[in-house]
Amino acid sequence: MKTYNNLFKEIGSTNNLNRAYLKAKRGKSKKYYVIKFEENLESELKTLQAELLNHSYKPKPLKRFIVRDPKTRRIHASAFRDRVVHHALVNLIEPIFEKLFIYDSFASRKGKGTHLALERLDRFMFKVSRNGKLIKNNYSNNSIEGYCLKADIKSYFDSVDHETLISIIHNKIKDIETIWLIYQILNNFDSKIKGKGMPLGNLTSQFFANIYLNELDYFVKHELKAKYYMRYVDDFVILHRSKKRLAFYKNKIEEFLKERLKLSLHPDKSKISSLADGITFLGYRIFYHYKLLKKRNIRKFFRCVEDYKNGLISKEKFLESYKGWEGYAKGANSFNLQQKLLSPLKISLIKIT
Repeated sequence: MKTYNNLFKEIGSTNNLNRAYLKAKRGKSKKYYVIKFEENLESELKTLQAELLNHSYKPKPLKRFIVRDPKTRRIHASAFRDRVVHHALVNLIEPIFEKLFIYDSFASRKGKGTHLALERLDRFMFKVSRNGKLIKNNYSNNSIEGYCLKADIKSYFDSVDHETLISIIHNKIKDIETIWLIYQILNNFDSKIKGKGMPLGNLTSQFFANIYLNELDYFVKHELKAKYYMRYVDDFVILHRSKKRLAFYKNKIEEFLKERLKLSLHPDKSKISSLADGITFLGYRIFYHYKLLKKRNIRKFFRCVEDYKNGLISKEKFLESYKGWEGYAKGANSFNLQQKLLSPLKISLIKIT
């Protein structure tokens, strides 16, 4: 297995830091912290470079805030200079690990994402149900054969074990200076349990999340030999014609997570169900012939509309939410809802933009 020993100087190189800065500012060029950083851009980047190369770099404290989306989440934002460092690190190590990731891991990867994941799940349902073969005593054309294990990891980002993560990374990256930098980033998070957890909101957290659960991917695909498996961050599904086989998979996965990754499945969100009942995944209720939007997401958007009408959020914030929700709604069979809600809004938005 190929390993990498001399990455750190390239991580801290002038070219890489410039590239990292451009990535970090993308979509945020009007933010005050970006403007302030750019006032002395050359000096800021040189200072960062010197701190990295002489090992004096220390991330600034994370800024914490709450997001209700609709679930309450604690987001931790890094200082802009630290985001530059995160991009500089990921620029170099992402290509190394990308080669190791399975095809059916869809989060935070170039050329992947939710829409491709949904298309892949459709393909899995087609295969497992043998082209939509119906069960006995079916009650609709969505009452197809087959079962699904839908699961997610309990408190995933809070539970990632630093030493286990470093061990996984060290299998490929032997450069102790790069490992030192990863430690600096991980230890900057003030978690409930020392040595555990990663902050939601960091680029590195998203990337490390894929590295950590790639171990699960390999176990499921290569040891359990589950053919119809896919993962999006810590949510995953396995499809099979046998409910008994899925129960076996679930038990083995629970054992593997506990022993290898010090994780556990969420007890209320990890269940086996019939494909005829639909699969709740990536914000949709997915059946063989159509997809529905989750009701709580519809309610969330209605609240956003009311907040805008009542002046509680800005036009820019509402436009951002509208565009995201429009793309989300188009992923489902929601023509009537779009006509009722989105079309009138689009007309009014044209008038205010």
